[in-house]
Order: sequence, then C-alpha cells, then structure tokens
Amino acid sequence: MIDPDGVQLGILTPEEALEKARSLGLDLVEIAPTAKPPVCRIMNYGKYRYEQSKKAREAKKKQVVIQLKEIKLRPKTDEHDFQFKARHVDRFLRAGHKAKITMMFRGREMVHTELGKRLLDRLTDVLKDVAQVEQPAKLEGRNMTMVLGPRPDLKPASAKPGPEPAAAKDTAKEKDK
Repeated sequence: MIDPDGVQLGILTPEEALEKARSLGLDLVEIAPTAKPPVCRIMNYGKYRYEQSKKAREAKKKQVVIQLKEIKLRPKTDEHDFQFKARHVDRFLRAGHKAKITMMFRGREMVHTELGKRLLDRLTDVLKDVAQVEQPAKLEGRNMTMVLGPRPDLKPASAKPGPEPAAAKDTAKEKDK
C-alpha cells in the first residue's frame, strides 16, 4: 500500500487499508490488481480523474487532423480544367491534407485506361514539388484512384489566411502618411 505522499506503508489487510484511507478522508484505489499482493494507493480519486481528463483535452488540442480531400477527373478533361484541379490539389497539400485523385471512366473510355493513367502521371509530375505518391494509380471497376500526400519537407500552411500581424499593420499605416 502507498500513502498520498508516495511512501510505501507495507502490506496491510483490506480492512486496515480502508480504515487508513477513511481516516485521511481519501479513497483507496487499486493500482496493480494482478501483482502479488495487489498494490493500492490512498488518493483523491475525483481529483485524479479530473487531472487525467484535463491532460487528455490538452493532448487533443495539440493533435493535427489530416483530412482526405478528393478531386475527380475524366480522361477527356481539358487543359484549363486540369490546371484548375491541379491548383486545388496543390492548395490541399500545402494545407497539410492528403488528396485522393479519382479518374472516372464511362462507356468506351474503359478501353483506353492508359489515357487516364497518363493524365494522373502528368498531375504527379506537375505537383512533384509539393506531393509524394502514397498510393499509386490503381484501377478499381470504372475508377482509377491515386492518393497523394504532402512531402515531408513541405511546411504546412494554414488553409485560411489569418489576421495580419500587428507589426505589419503599423508599417502599412506609416507608409500611408
């Protein structure tokens, strides 16, 4: 048994341990039930649970959530549309998210899946500075999918521009004068 200060009190009967905990106005908590003999500690269990939940909330605040964004293309996608979609994927990757690119084939387009593969390869070539292939292009039914992730050396930027720093505002005001 361990007291609230962390000092070992030795082996006590369950009744003696409960009496000691009650006399201190604290709880008797079993820490290692499988040990021979079981290890118990005298503590304020409510306070302990509160501190654990507080630590869990802090850890949750610091964790980064990576989302999987999806872009859909067709083998006949025109140049402008291709560039537009490539810019979207670039923005997703710079924000720290992963991008799933789906090439959809309809009807007789299934005969020329190599055209879709070529377009996906071109997309990876355009985004080689910010992307790395996490899952290469794979044909599943009528869709060919590929997953791109941000490069490890790429620093994630926020997706939304934040407020202007105070120092920048001051210099902008001075220039206006």
